Amino acid sequence: LMVTEKGNIKKTALAEFSNPRKTGIGAIGLSKGDSLIDVHLTDGKQDVVIGTAEGMSIRFNEQEVRTMGRAASGVRAIRLNKNDQVIGGVVLRRTSTTILVATESGFGKRSDTEEYRISHRGGKGIITVKTTDKTGRMVAIKEVMEKDDVVIVTNRGVVIRQHASDIRVAGRNTQGVRLIKLDAGDHVSDVAAVPPDDEEPGNG
Repeated sequence: LMVTEKGNIKKTALAEFSNPRKTGIGAIGLSKGDSLIDVHLTDGKQDVVIGTAEGMSIRFNEQEVRTMGRAASGVRAIRLNKNDQVIGGVVLRRTSTTILVATESGFGKRSDTEEYRISHRGGKGIITVKTTDKTGRMVAIKEVMEKDDVVIVTNRGVVIRQHASDIRVAGRNTQGVRLIKLDAGDHVSDVAAVPPDDEEPGNG
C-alpha cells in the first residue's frame, strides 16, 4: 500500500515485485511534482489513516482501493487544501492502540483510534492536531501502543527516546504537549515507535 505527497493511494500485490532487478523496478507512476511518502504491507482489509502537514487526517478501509499494476499512479486518498501535503499514513493492525502525531516544533499527543471516524477515501478529512505558528506543521503520524517507546529525531541529528505512556492521550482538535525541547533553528524530522528494551531481540 503506497501513499503519495499529493494525496494519492495505491495498492499493488506483493507478487508484482517477485522479480527484482539490480537497477530496481518501478513501483508507482508519479505525476509531475508528486513523491512517494509512505509504504506499508497490509492484508488487504485493514483501516488506513492518512495524515497531512496542516494537521488533517482521513480514515477509510483499504478495500476502497482496488489492486493495481506497478505502473499505475493510484487513486485519491484525501482531498488537500492549498499548500497542504501528505506526511504519512498508518495501517491499523492492532487493538488497544493509539494514533501518535508530532509537529516540527516538538509538540505531539496520542489520540484514541475511536476519535478517527471511518469515512470514504477522497474526502477532505478531519482535524488530527491543531497546528499553529507555535507548534509548526505536522511531520509524523504513527500507531503506538501504551507499552511502546517513541523515538524522536531532529533535523540536526538529536535523538530522544521516551515511553509512549508518558505522552498523554488527548482529543484530535488540540495542539498536544511538548515532546522535545529544541534548540533555535532545529526541528523534528521524524518519529518512530519501537518496542521497549525488554522486548527487543536478545534481551531476556
